[in-house]
Amino acid sequence: MRYSREVLANIPKTVHGGQAWKLEGVEDYSHNLNPFGPPDCLKDIILSALEGVGHYPDDSCNELKEVMAKQFSVDEENVILGAGSSELIRNFPNTFMEKGDRAIINCPSFAEYAQQCRIVGVETLTNELLEKDDFRIDREKLSEKISSGIKALYICNPNNPTGRIESRKKIMEIVKECKDHNVLVFLDETLLELVDGNEDISCIKNVKNNENLVIAGSLTKSFAIPGIRIGFGFACESLISEMGKVRMTWNIGEVEQNVAKVLIRDHMDHVHNAAKTMSAESKVMHDALQDIGFPIGEVSDSFFYFCSLRNLGIKATDLQDMMLREKIMIRNCSSFGKGFEEFVRFSVKDSERNAVFIRAAERAIRDIR
Repeated sequence: MRYSREVLANIPKTVHGGQAWKLEGVEDYSHNLNPFGPPDCLKDIILSALEGVGHYPDDSCNELKEVMAKQFSVDEENVILGAGSSELIRNFPNTFMEKGDRAIINCPSFAEYAQQCRIVGVETLTNELLEKDDFRIDREKLSEKISSGIKALYICNPNNPTGRIESRKKIMEIVKECKDHNVLVFLDETLLELVDGNEDISCIKNVKNNENLVIAGSLTKSFAIPGIRIGFGFACESLISEMGKVRMTWNIGEVEQNVAKVLIRDHMDHVHNAAKTMSAESKVMHDALQDIGFPIGEVSDSFFYFCSLRNLGIKATDLQDMMLREKIMIRNCSSFGKGFEEFVRFSVKDSERNAVFIRAAERAIRDIR
């Protein structure tokens, strides 16, 4: 006897990076976290928040919304909070879609979009991002897929795993086209805070005047605190109101609300400084890897690299094993779908750790050849 819903029968669990913490002495390049970790004051912030855990947290998150609105130049009515951006990714289809609807999802991209759509019973259509196009969105090809029969389009910017960034102009042109066809756009900017110059790319300020746009963000990457679940979303007031009906009551605890409030209000310079450092280090790391014959491709738009190992004649699992022997974890990207068995992803860190990565990669290249 099967008690669960039929739609769940063939849905596998998604695969994510960031697992090196389970392995002693291994440096994790498979995740996209701020390489400098959280601010030194995080422990004090958490301890100061413990005084309030004896009562229910503010379900409306009013103080945090006020801080968020000020930081991102929107109204409080344009803000919704989640237990990480993953809750917003889950709530979006549960709010706006139902069985039989169709959604367009770029490939490769973050696996949770399709996962949460399928749980609701939504059919997912793939918009392939091609290597010959440098894994950027082909507007003409995407336009052919957007129609009145589509309920939503998902865009990740920077895209995970490719690291490619689309301009605000291009994104908003897509949003306008989707609006003309009554298609919602879920724009994931979770990784954008760690990109130098992100204020010229982000579309957050556009949500008030675009009633088909929902944007997700998170403190997970920018402050390197994946163990503290704080996500946030932006949209026009009517969409926020509807998503609030699906949101779990008391989803943001007292400690999380206070941590987020203090970090966003007082410590965004920690994020901005990391973004500037990684921007500079990315070019240095790229050139050094290119010099040793690593198939690095073009300089990343963001702070992580998505590389094909085809010219080395090995699979991602092979290089992952070789780097693990060097106490370095990289992301095997085969989980992003068929055709990506030869792709790996790794992040940029500071100069000292990048130098360690480069030396390990050089030894791996030498062993391969």
